[in-house]
Amino acid sequence: MKKKTTYTNEPMGNVKVISDFLPSPEELALKDETVKVTIALSKISVDFFKKEAKKHNTQYQKMIRRLLDEYATHQS
Repeated sequence: MKKKTTYTNEPMGNVKVISDFLPSPEELALKDETVKVTIALSKISVDFFKKEAKKHNTQYQKMIRRLLDEYATHQS
């Protein structure tokens, strides 16, 4: 950023105020209630999730947990 921003005292035109739709920091900090389980998964499944997690810069366990949560929600 070599170009310096120059501010002027001009009218801004039509301004639209929108409601706050972002979650609060407290809501973002909350973690889902989890239960530790031991499960044996096929190597092909784990390899798939590890590869996809790396692409999306996340944890493969979190992806599996979200998939299971979506399935459970859909079946409820």
